Amino acid sequence: MKFGWFLLAASVAALPFDSLHVLEIEEGKTIMVRETEKWSLKRKGVQFMDITNFPKLLKSKDEKAVVPVYRYPKETQCDEIVNSLSKGVDKVSMHDNLAKFTSFYTRYYKSDTGYESAVWLSEKLSNITSPLNNDVVIEHVQHKGWKQFSIIVSIKGAQTPENIVVMGSHQDSMNLLLPSILAAPGADDDGSGTVTNLEALRLYVEHLSTTGYRPNNTIEFHFYSAEEGGLLGSLDVFTRYAEENKKVVAMLQQDMTGYVEDPENEHVGVITDYTTPGLTEFIKLIIRRFLDIPYVETECGYACSDHGSATKNGFPASFVIESEFNKSNKYIHSTMDTLDRLSFDHMAQHVRLVVGSLFELGNWEFKLEEETK
Repeated sequence: MKFGWFLLAASVAALPFDSLHVLEIEEGKTIMVRETEKWSLKRKGVQFMDITNFPKLLKSKDEKAVVPVYRYPKETQCDEIVNSLSKGVDKVSMHDNLAKFTSFYTRYYKSDTGYESAVWLSEKLSNITSPLNNDVVIEHVQHKGWKQFSIIVSIKGAQTPENIVVMGSHQDSMNLLLPSILAAPGADDDGSGTVTNLEALRLYVEHLSTTGYRPNNTIEFHFYSAEEGGLLGSLDVFTRYAEENKKVVAMLQQDMTGYVEDPENEHVGVITDYTTPGLTEFIKLIIRRFLDIPYVETECGYACSDHGSATKNGFPASFVIESEFNKSNKYIHSTMDTLDRLSFDHMAQHVRLVVGSLFELGNWEFKLEEETK
């Protein structure tokens, strides 16, 4: 079995970029397809990780990276701060940011406008974090094979900087009919998640800059490129983190946060498959404590968003989507994924989720489960 994986890895390494792609469609199950076949699979609802350039991830189920089991908070400690900051969510600013982000013809990761949208996003992040001066670092992660870069915003922890808490979203969009030609406003997928994290970061920076507070653990906001291509940007980021022996103790993904199918049954969807159980239970606690709407447990399948890149590399991750998965936005990956279909009140609930997670995890003393017994 191991010899077979070695041969597959060797054959992948020998392939010229963008000819054939190795896609993992289930844990340990791979297929090889051409570029155009990737989009055909996505149109059929088949989700995948494109691990062509990550041969180290070609592992069987028995060889996959083990995600540490941390003991997450069982009660909240920062209710007053989180509730106070949550009152300051600026939905007008969120609307304006999303209007600008969707004005790019497409944010397809191989397009010129996809690169331009990343430049705009980086400038916006610089403006938001400017009050922190040297206490924040913004990094552009360049990827081999496409121009759109991923962005990492890092606020170093004051006491345990080796513990990294990540809030993630992806910046690219795609029209699945003709990705290189047709428009892809991507308002919900994932403009909404990007703007949700922008607003949460703004509130967090506002608190840090006015109070002098600094978290014990390092806080990072990730804005991934090329999620639509098979989690390519986040795979690159988290594979590098694993190779550098970085310690990501929690990752929360925001992907599609704005669509409400039935206002009479408004809720968020907590993804329970291919996520980290202990962290997911903590996220439920945050929802119960800080959101005005309930959650519904739901599943989205293998490699449905960038949290999959974290767990693939041995890091704990969770994912909260706008609703139960079968009630989420049906207009994504088309010209119809537009601003007018979204609820900024609902997005504000996701902002609360991110802010609550930031404060509760920012000072948490992370210990492995077995260390606490």
